[in-house]
Amino acid sequence: TGKAVCKHALLSELGMAHGKEPVIGIVTRFVSHKGLDLIKYVFEDIIRLGCKFAILGSGEKIYEDFFSEMHYRYPDRVGLTIGFVPELSKKIYAGADMFLMPSQSEPCGLAQMIALRYGTIPIVRETGGLKDTVEPYNEYENTGTGFSFCNYNAHEMMGTVRYAEHVYYDKKRDWNKMVERAMSVDFSWKTSAKKYQQLYDDLIG
Repeated sequence: TGKAVCKHALLSELGMAHGKEPVIGIVTRFVSHKGLDLIKYVFEDIIRLGCKFAILGSGEKIYEDFFSEMHYRYPDRVGLTIGFVPELSKKIYAGADMFLMPSQSEPCGLAQMIALRYGTIPIVRETGGLKDTVEPYNEYENTGTGFSFCNYNAHEMMGTVRYAEHVYYDKKRDWNKMVERAMSVDFSWKTSAKKYQQLYDDLIG
């Protein structure tokens, strides 16, 4: 119930226009293996879909310059902070509707798990820990905790973002149920320990 309040506060803090459009959060290091090449390639296409961005991070100059230019061109739709501000990262997790994480590789990944806990639906590439922790939405069974795509391809990512936007607007009940599932996923060591215990039990017969 607090998501709308958090979203309104986030847009105000970043100086962005208020509205019902989905806000996509990005909190990451600006390096290529985080999938920023994909984002860069179709960024303006996503803007034209009607989405907004709340971006926090720093790293390679090519990406800092790119996001700075996008913020300059679309100040009402792109909120950008260069650097790392822990309090702002929490506000983005809490106030965004979706969290984009199209990593080229990701052995574990924490950001998608934090996003899930805040009820911010992850859009991830199916690699490493991202594939392990985000269950793709299934509209026929109304299951899943996020959206995913397989190949490291900007157009495939774009199609997934477009599908997520469709569900956000046209299947609001499904979306709200997905948010509830996302917030209830348990990645604690208590759960992991049980899986290790089962593995050891199986190994020793």
